[in-house]
Amino acid sequence: MKIGILGLGLIGGCLGFDLRSQGHHVLGVSCRESTCVRAVEIGSVDQASLDLSLLASAEVVFICTPIGLIIPRIKELIGYLPKTTIITDVGSVKTPIVKAISPLWENFIGGHPMAGKTDVGIESAQRNLFVNRPYVLTPIETTASHIVTIIEEIVRSLGSVVYHCQPEQHDQAVSWISHLPVIVSASLIAACLSETDPEIAKLAQNFASSGFRDTSRVGGGNPELGVMMAQYNRQALLNSLYQYRENLDEFIHIIEGENWELLAEKMKLNRQALHNFLE
Repeated sequence: MKIGILGLGLIGGCLGFDLRSQGHHVLGVSCRESTCVRAVEIGSVDQASLDLSLLASAEVVFICTPIGLIIPRIKELIGYLPKTTIITDVGSVKTPIVKAISPLWENFIGGHPMAGKTDVGIESAQRNLFVNRPYVLTPIETTASHIVTIIEEIVRSLGSVVYHCQPEQHDQAVSWISHLPVIVSASLIAACLSETDPEIAKLAQNFASSGFRDTSRVGGGNPELGVMMAQYNRQALLNSLYQYRENLDEFIHIIEGENWELLAEKMKLNRQALHNFLE
């Protein structure tokens, strides 16, 4: 199968590696000539170009641009495609994308691979990034069943675990386990930077180890991605942040009141519940 990838960053580059390993002929389009050249050199794609017309022969096209560019780039792309081409995207927000594109392109299905790294760009692309990771598809009532089947087959060939849900359900769920952690993590870093005693601040930097690294990693990642998450999933993220603030206030009150038994019970329940998210 000929498969197109629009956007040769981390996710697009990783997709290219894995799709080629499955025997597909992969066509890539990027906005930078240097990225096109590098993608071919490392074997992520068979052909690459700045020109959207390269994707005209693709049977399926994955849109792997930043969230804010998905809708405008699809609008540009559809002028080059036959009506039979299937389009899917990999954006971490689904509702606004599905609502905008579904009326324009009959053969569209929203998607989101739940995999990634803090590093960005084609140079960070690797093989097997999607193995054993969730890949969410968000078909709606008008999505043809054969489109769902084709994208499912491709996604499963990457080693991913396929899930289906409505775009709105996706966005609220992802706000809890992906977007909220980014903002909480960013807030942690900002709080540490607010230390006014330079000696204490320096000691904190010297002492930082695995605990700080684990909890700060996503908050220190790609700033553009963090802003796009907040902008395009604003209400769902705000709902999660309000609930998080209530829980944080509860922990503050427990510690202020020196209610160590209640704190221990909450920590115990959290430890038990964590397995539901990470196993």
